[in-house]
Amino acid sequence: RPLRRHCTPYRPCDADNIDSAMTPLTLAAICLVLGSVALAALFSIVYTHEVAAVKLDSSAGSGEAMKLVGKEEEAKTEMMALLRRNYDLISNGANAFLFREYLYMAIFVIGFSIILVVVLGAGHTWAAGVFSAVSFTAGALTSILSGYIGMSIAVFTNARTTVECQKSIGAGFNTAFKAGSVMGFALVAASILVLFLLVQLFHLYYSDAFTNKDSPYNTRMMYEAVAGYGLGGSSIAMFGRVGGGIYTKAADVGADLAGKVEAGWDEDDPRNPAVIADNVGDNVGDIAGMGADLFGSLAEASCAAMVIAAQSEVLQAEWAYMAFPMILMSAGIVVCFFTTFLATHILPVGDDESRVEPVLMGQLVCSTILMTPAAGVVCYFFLPAKFDVPGKTGITQTSIFICVISGLWCGLAIGKLTEYYTSNSYAPVRDVALSCAQGGAAPNIIYGLALGYKSCVAPVFLLALNIFVSYTLAHMFGIAVSALGVLSTLAIGLTIDAYGPITDNAGGIAEMSGFPSYVRDRTDLLDAAGNTTAAIGKGFAISSAAMVSLALFGAFVDTVGLSSVDLLEPLQFAGLLVGAMIPYWFSAMTMKSVGKAANEMVEEVRAQVMAIKASKRTVNSDTKHESDPWGEVPNKLVAAQEKLAEMKQTVADIQDAKQNGHAEVEATDPSRYTRCIQIATDASLNEMIAPGCLVIFTPIICGFLFGVQALAGLLAGSLVSSVQMAISASNSGGAWDNAKKYISAEKLVVTVEGKSRTLTKKTRCYHEVHSASVIGDTVGDPLKDTSGPALNIVMKLMAIISLVFGPSFPSIKQGGFLIQLAHKIL
Repeated sequence: RPLRRHCTPYRPCDADNIDSAMTPLTLAAICLVLGSVALAALFSIVYTHEVAAVKLDSSAGSGEAMKLVGKEEEAKTEMMALLRRNYDLISNGANAFLFREYLYMAIFVIGFSIILVVVLGAGHTWAAGVFSAVSFTAGALTSILSGYIGMSIAVFTNARTTVECQKSIGAGFNTAFKAGSVMGFALVAASILVLFLLVQLFHLYYSDAFTNKDSPYNTRMMYEAVAGYGLGGSSIAMFGRVGGGIYTKAADVGADLAGKVEAGWDEDDPRNPAVIADNVGDNVGDIAGMGADLFGSLAEASCAAMVIAAQSEVLQAEWAYMAFPMILMSAGIVVCFFTTFLATHILPVGDDESRVEPVLMGQLVCSTILMTPAAGVVCYFFLPAKFDVPGKTGITQTSIFICVISGLWCGLAIGKLTEYYTSNSYAPVRDVALSCAQGGAAPNIIYGLALGYKSCVAPVFLLALNIFVSYTLAHMFGIAVSALGVLSTLAIGLTIDAYGPITDNAGGIAEMSGFPSYVRDRTDLLDAAGNTTAAIGKGFAISSAAMVSLALFGAFVDTVGLSSVDLLEPLQFAGLLVGAMIPYWFSAMTMKSVGKAANEMVEEVRAQVMAIKASKRTVNSDTKHESDPWGEVPNKLVAAQEKLAEMKQTVADIQDAKQNGHAEVEATDPSRYTRCIQIATDASLNEMIAPGCLVIFTPIICGFLFGVQALAGLLAGSLVSSVQMAISASNSGGAWDNAKKYISAEKLVVTVEGKSRTLTKKTRCYHEVHSASVIGDTVGDPLKDTSGPALNIVMKLMAIISLVFGPSFPSIKQGGFLIQLAHKIL
């Protein structure tokens, strides 16, 4: 039981407690942590103000905006009114989804907090249960806040990016980039600040922490309770990633199949009823879900490092040493702060379209370069010259520095490898695109799957090398700080990740609002660069998740006193097999959920399309077979007559759209979009529960029924399986997506009878080739944006749950409750 004394956290109340006084090193650490948080908060406020300076009214825009049809001010006013309407539809849809999702999450947080108090209180100590529940709630609320801040700034900025793209591509880039910076810096700052406050709060109770006098028991107890912070963040990330992923892909697949393939409409055509839901999905899935995911990684990596460090007599004696994860991330904020000015002031995009992608890539490379010496400074000043951790003695500052930069550069290398396998600038994706022309949809699927499997090879070797180096130098603590190295430039990574969906939404709004074609061209160029860097971000997220989950596994093993995972032990081997199966079960549930929701979306879009056609068409009142693909085939003469009439009507619709585009868009009833938004919202919220429960309760049930040995095997199997599946799923989906864009951009070159020919929209077989690429892209959507990213959370969440509940599980000698029962019976 911890001893409580009436003294402040860093002021001694007697001579015996002199070691707990605030040292100059502790004071410097606190100043760096709070100073970086203040810097990030101020930076976010300034950039929010600059984004808000772009007005969404009829006077917005300048210069080329007057080149509209007829150069009339009325057309410009109408265009801005449509932009405001579409902006409001997307904003209202995103807010409606998040508020309903957060209601579900609030119920879960309350219920799981009670479980934490009861289980840990009965199995360990009531103080551990209460403090773990407090930190769990704090992590959950911070994760919700992080996702909401990101979604709010993205929705707030998308239409403003469209407006700024009227001026120049550089103006549009700066607007989207600044909005992404708000999310990146605000999220990292909130993560560090709440963790700092939790440590300070808990130290009021565990007053003997950070002292050399007694055993480090109180320090360990305190940081085991703080680990609930990572659990809260990762739990919310699970529901955010799965729910947001189902939403965005259900809308995307529905819009593509019913709108693009069947109706023949272009991307973001306002006549497509699912187009608003598709744009809403970009915000709730790619922004809010992604923000919660990476917040969870940061919180879990910090908690894992602290839990392991608390078992070192040297580290636990000094607050600054224990705060090393927060200090390292604070240094990362400062580095990322200076790095952003390269993109906005020192080497801006300007009017040069070719500079967009190099500027974004430069952010990643420059932040990594600058973080390398910064990590050395932090290691030198805020770690002891030599210390021990469980399993390793004589660890030096240089050893930790190598672990940090190993993770830092490994993350960048894996990101670049992901770009190679998913960008259409390189051979793998071009081969996938070529397979569409050579054999259609089937070879496209085969090539895409093969690419995903092959793309696992090099990243896994890099991860293995990084793990070997870190483990050799500092055991599990080295792996934990290596994970922090991957995440040390998270502010820039989040900035670029948020930039992509913002520019994607900006292009959709430009198309739906009838902006001139040059505006859509600029947003597409910005979005294309964002897609490339987003692929790097996914590789970065996977590598960080793998390192974080392994660090959490190490902390769990140390907490429960398990020396090794022995494959010759039947329980551990059985756990290994079951754990390797969990990601497949999880992926099956999430992909089927996307399919079910997409089917509902397709039926709704198809019904509305048929209603529109029926209202316009006056020829041939009997068209039952058109809406019933399984109906009887009519005789050839009737079918030919109806096909001819349909073709004539389609030509007339296209001509009418070209001549009266603004009138047609204005005539689009906003209520047509509401039903699709409702379908996506209901489906995603209902379908996210089962996969989340699978991941959350599997380690708890395994730990109590079969014991920590079986649970260790379960975690190891889940980690190994999830890494491979996450890489292959994300890269296959990304390759199919960019292969489709490569064909759409008319860049595919095909050899016909020994001659090279470029496939253009005028080529006779273009539609068949493009349709084959759309099928691949549609199959890859739930892989790269639902199952793949969510697998990152699967491996982290199972590990952090095991760590938090570890003290309550039956001991190694006793075994789980079922094992004990079996021994009694036999």
